Amino acid sequence: MADRPEAERPETVRLDKWLWHARFFKTRSLAADLVNAGRVRVDGAPVSKPSRSVRAGHVLTFPQGKQIRVVRILAASVRRGPAPEAQELYEDLTPEAPSAPSGPRYDGKGRPSAKDRRDMAKHLPGNRSEDG
Repeated sequence: MADRPEAERPETVRLDKWLWHARFFKTRSLAADLVNAGRVRVDGAPVSKPSRSVRAGHVLTFPQGKQIRVVRILAASVRRGPAPEAQELYEDLTPEAPSAPSGPRYDGKGRPSAKDRRDMAKHLPGNRSEDG
Protein backbone atom coordinates (compact mmCIF):
# COMPACT_ATOMS: atom_id res chain seq x y z
CA MET A 1 0.00 0.00 0.00
CA ALA A 2 2.71 2.40 -1.00
CA ASP A 3 0.22 4.94 -2.36
CA ARG A 4 -1.74 5.16 0.92
CA PRO A 5 -0.37 7.57 3.54
CA GLU A 6 0.59 6.05 6.87
CA ALA A 7 -1.94 8.28 8.67
CA GLU A 8 -4.85 6.57 6.86
CA ARG A 9 -3.82 3.05 7.87
CA PRO A 10 -5.47 1.68 10.99
CA GLU A 11 -3.17 0.58 13.80
CA THR A 12 -5.17 -2.56 14.60
CA VAL A 13 -7.75 -4.58 12.68
CA ARG A 14 -9.95 -7.62 13.36
CA LEU A 15 -8.20 -10.93 12.76
CA ASP A 16 -10.82 -12.29 10.36
CA LYS A 17 -10.80 -9.02 8.41
CA TRP A 18 -7.01 -8.99 8.14
CA LEU A 19 -6.92 -12.59 6.86
CA TRP A 20 -9.51 -11.64 4.24
CA HIS A 21 -7.75 -8.36 3.30
CA ALA A 22 -4.45 -10.23 2.90
CA ARG A 23 -6.25 -12.62 0.51
CA PHE A 24 -5.60 -15.82 2.43
CA PHE A 25 -9.33 -16.59 2.26
CA LYS A 26 -11.88 -15.91 -0.45
CA THR A 27 -14.52 -14.64 1.98
CA ARG A 28 -14.42 -13.06 5.40
CA SER A 29 -16.82 -15.71 6.73
CA LEU A 30 -14.36 -18.48 5.75
CA ALA A 31 -11.68 -16.67 7.73
CA ALA A 32 -14.04 -16.21 10.69
CA ASP A 33 -15.02 -19.90 10.62
CA LEU A 34 -11.36 -20.93 10.79
CA VAL A 35 -10.76 -18.60 13.75
CA ASN A 36 -13.96 -19.79 15.50
CA ALA A 37 -12.72 -23.37 15.15
CA GLY A 38 -9.58 -22.41 17.10
CA ARG A 39 -7.27 -23.19 14.16
CA VAL A 40 -5.45 -19.82 14.17
CA ARG A 41 -2.62 -18.83 16.50
CA VAL A 42 -1.45 -15.29 17.20
CA ASP A 43 2.12 -15.23 18.50
CA GLY A 44 1.78 -18.92 19.35
CA ALA A 45 -1.42 -18.58 21.40
CA PRO A 46 -4.61 -20.18 20.03
CA VAL A 47 -7.37 -17.70 19.22
CA SER A 48 -11.06 -18.50 18.93
CA LYS A 49 -12.60 -15.05 18.44
CA PRO A 50 -12.61 -13.46 14.98
CA SER A 51 -12.88 -10.04 16.64
CA ARG A 52 -9.37 -10.39 18.13
CA SER A 53 -7.35 -7.30 17.18
CA VAL A 54 -4.05 -7.80 15.41
CA ARG A 55 -1.36 -5.30 14.50
CA ALA A 56 1.99 -5.08 12.78
CA GLY A 57 4.53 -7.42 14.35
CA HIS A 58 2.13 -10.22 15.27
CA VAL A 59 2.94 -13.67 13.88
CA LEU A 60 -0.01 -15.74 12.67
CA THR A 61 -0.03 -19.52 12.22
CA PHE A 62 -2.96 -21.15 10.43
CA PRO A 63 -3.75 -23.99 8.02
CA GLN A 64 -4.39 -23.13 4.38
CA GLY A 65 -5.05 -26.00 2.03
CA LYS A 66 -2.62 -28.80 2.80
CA GLN A 67 0.06 -26.62 4.37
CA ILE A 68 0.51 -24.65 7.58
CA ARG A 69 1.12 -20.96 6.89
CA VAL A 70 3.24 -18.76 9.15
CA VAL A 71 3.14 -15.03 8.43
CA ARG A 72 4.31 -11.86 10.17
CA ILE A 73 1.91 -8.94 9.87
CA LEU A 74 3.65 -5.88 8.41
CA ALA A 75 0.63 -3.58 8.14
CA ALA A 76 -3.11 -3.34 8.61
CA SER A 77 -5.43 -2.43 5.77
CA VAL A 78 -8.66 -0.47 5.34
CA ARG A 79 -9.79 -2.39 2.25
CA ARG A 80 -9.34 -5.64 0.37
CA GLY A 81 -7.23 -4.50 -2.54
CA PRO A 82 -5.53 -6.28 -5.42
CA ALA A 83 -3.11 -9.14 -4.81
CA PRO A 84 0.11 -7.07 -5.08
CA GLU A 85 -1.25 -4.68 -2.46
CA ALA A 86 -2.28 -7.59 -0.22
CA GLN A 87 1.21 -9.12 -0.40
CA GLU A 88 2.63 -5.94 1.15
CA LEU A 89 0.62 -6.62 4.32
CA TYR A 90 2.68 -9.62 5.45
CA GLU A 91 6.02 -11.41 5.38
CA ASP A 92 5.76 -15.13 4.65
CA LEU A 93 7.70 -17.16 7.22
CA THR A 94 6.32 -20.54 6.13
CA PRO A 95 9.16 -23.09 6.11
CA GLU A 96 9.79 -24.92 2.86
CA ALA A 97 8.19 -28.33 2.94
CA PRO A 98 10.53 -31.17 1.97
CA SER A 99 9.68 -32.55 -1.41
CA ALA A 100 7.93 -35.89 -1.36
CA PRO A 101 10.07 -38.74 -2.65
CA SER A 102 9.02 -39.92 -6.05
CA GLY A 103 7.89 -43.47 -6.65
CA PRO A 104 10.41 -46.22 -7.31
CA ARG A 105 12.06 -45.99 -10.68
CA TYR A 106 13.59 -48.59 -12.94
CA ASP A 107 17.13 -47.32 -13.65
CA GLY A 108 15.73 -43.80 -13.68
CA LYS A 109 13.80 -44.53 -16.87
CA GLY A 110 10.36 -44.92 -15.34
CA ARG A 111 8.30 -48.06 -15.64
CA PRO A 112 10.06 -51.15 -17.04
CA SER A 113 8.97 -52.37 -20.46
CA ALA A 114 7.59 -55.87 -21.07
CA LYS A 115 11.01 -57.02 -22.30
CA ASP A 116 12.67 -55.60 -19.18
CA ARG A 117 10.19 -57.52 -16.98
CA ARG A 118 10.87 -60.78 -18.87
CA ASP A 119 14.61 -60.26 -18.45
CA MET A 120 14.17 -59.64 -14.72
CA ALA A 121 11.96 -62.74 -14.41
CA LYS A 122 14.76 -64.91 -15.86
CA HIS A 123 16.89 -64.09 -12.83
CA LEU A 124 14.26 -64.87 -10.20
CA PRO A 125 14.74 -68.04 -8.11
CA GLY A 126 12.48 -70.93 -9.11
CA ASN A 127 12.29 -69.89 -12.76
CA ARG A 128 11.98 -73.10 -14.83
CA SER A 129 13.63 -71.62 -17.94
CA GLU A 130 16.99 -71.61 -16.12
CA ASP A 131 16.58 -75.17 -14.80
CA GLY A 132 16.44 -76.84 -18.18
